[in-house]
Amino acid sequence: MDKVRVIVIEDHDLTRMGLVAALQHREGIQLVGEAISGLQGLKLLEETKPDVAIIDIGLPMIDGIELVRRFKQNRGEDPLATKILMLTMHKIQEQVLAAFAAGADSYCMKDISIDKLIEAIYSTHEGNHWLDPAIANIILKQVRQTVPVGGAARSKTVAIHGLDPEYRQLLENAPLPHRELEILDLIVAGCSNAQIASRLYITIGTVKTHVRNILNKLSVDDRTQAAVLALRSGLVA
Repeated sequence: MDKVRVIVIEDHDLTRMGLVAALQHREGIQLVGEAISGLQGLKLLEETKPDVAIIDIGLPMIDGIELVRRFKQNRGEDPLATKILMLTMHKIQEQVLAAFAAGADSYCMKDISIDKLIEAIYSTHEGNHWLDPAIANIILKQVRQTVPVGGAARSKTVAIHGLDPEYRQLLENAPLPHRELEILDLIVAGCSNAQIASRLYITIGTVKTHVRNILNKLSVDDRTQAAVLALRSGLVA
């Protein structure tokens, strides 16, 4: 199995050195470069074309969000192109949403364990959205309240990127019935299985069955990925 080629773009020396040292000793990971600023990172991205780029938001010269925006504009629609995993120390909603709008694929807090970071790298490389549990609900609730799906970005409004063609086809081939759409809407709102059961007057077992069906139909691994896909596709408003 080919190794996942990774670069680290981080201006804080100790953080960057720690990440580099940890990744260099992991089987299945090949570290192919590191950078300490946004402009240096953009150049490194274009030169190395890694599988996954780990990018800090608070970079000098241009920040991580602007770096991702420029890189995504240049790379086109290649589904095999570099995936972006953002790192941050703060749970700032505006930054998180801006990172998604710029084209970030995954989002981690800097206090993440190295094992979880490796999990996030592999998941992101496989084309999934990995969201740190500490901020997943914040992202989904805020997106649902303030983001017009598919709309154009305005001064303080963040637009979620359109759905990939393969997902459009997937949803056309396996549309969700009304009850599953109701449950998906409540998942996006951050409701637990018990809360969904209470609101819809059904058993928790029935909710679990519907959730399992929803995940299978959307070809996602968990509720967070289902919620992100629902928002990006317009399945829920």
